[in-house]
Amino acid sequence: MGDESNSGESKEMSSEGSGRIDASAREVARSIRQGDRRAMARAITRIESTLDQDRLRGQAVLEALIAESGDAIRVGITGPPGVGKSTFIEALGLYLVENGKRVAVLAVDPSSPVSGGSILGDKTRMERLALCPEAFIRPSPSSGSLGGVANRTREVMLLCEAAGYDVVLIETVGIGQSEITVSSMVDFFLVLLLPAGGDQLQGIKKGVIELADALVVNKADGAMQSVAERTRADYAGALDLIRSSGDAWRTQAMLASSLESKGIEEVWQTILRHAELMRESGEFDERRKDQSRAWLHKLLEEGIDHVFRRQPGMTLSIAREEEAVAAQKTTPAAAARSLLAAFQKAIDKQVSGSNSD
Repeated sequence: MGDESNSGESKEMSSEGSGRIDASAREVARSIRQGDRRAMARAITRIESTLDQDRLRGQAVLEALIAESGDAIRVGITGPPGVGKSTFIEALGLYLVENGKRVAVLAVDPSSPVSGGSILGDKTRMERLALCPEAFIRPSPSSGSLGGVANRTREVMLLCEAAGYDVVLIETVGIGQSEITVSSMVDFFLVLLLPAGGDQLQGIKKGVIELADALVVNKADGAMQSVAERTRADYAGALDLIRSSGDAWRTQAMLASSLESKGIEEVWQTILRHAELMRESGEFDERRKDQSRAWLHKLLEEGIDHVFRRQPGMTLSIAREEEAVAAQKTTPAAAARSLLAAFQKAIDKQVSGSNSD
């Protein structure tokens, strides 16, 4: 799955500005619509690339497909280390495939500090699901991105939707204050929890719980069954004291056993019920619109930062101001003002030069 062979690569998007990018993008988009996994994997690789030219090519494909995205149910799944996220996602994915759904799994791995690539490779941890032709699993390195998701997860999600996948499952790196970004790109945010109680119950980040549409106590089997049931009851009580994530929905506390596939159907029915209620209330469409706006602003910030840092002499100026701040020779606010003034001066100079031409 996700074969990234370079076969036929020479036919794709060979020359920026020659007019062939658009035609090639349409051809790749057509292949993705027809279920070509290699074309989809190559497009994703380009979208995730750190090279500007590759990213532009990947974005061209996405633009050719954007009108066909948006029909899938987007589910974000997070939880603390050891909770069994991959096992749960595989159980849920297999259930969905058995019920006629096509499933895409975007599994965000921790990044290697040496290579920058994925450390764990979630595909190897979902072996049964990976064998299903109705499933597409894509491990991506988080590359230091906050929010528990890869930098280009949103774009990859839209590609999966345009390729005809009915459900997109996004597995985050773990759980913590920086993990809540996933909730800003999905329709349903599910938090997996371990059977526990007392101090462990208090240790879960309140911010994550407030954003959750459902809390699922996993590993509710064997000797842990009774502990899991008590934990679920504890969370259900705690949820009464925390406002719901939406006016039409009250966050659910549930049980599941990924190994025994117990509670999986109930989780899916809860996701469907949530989507139905959100659509009836109008919150579903509003959430999607808010997500698109947030995505736009994030891309604007990234673009502005990119332009800022590429100005002549800016790298040295930033290093100089950093040293001054570290040595307490100036304040961070004053240093930022100085850098922004230099940036504005550089932009004005470029505009003036362009007008004179």
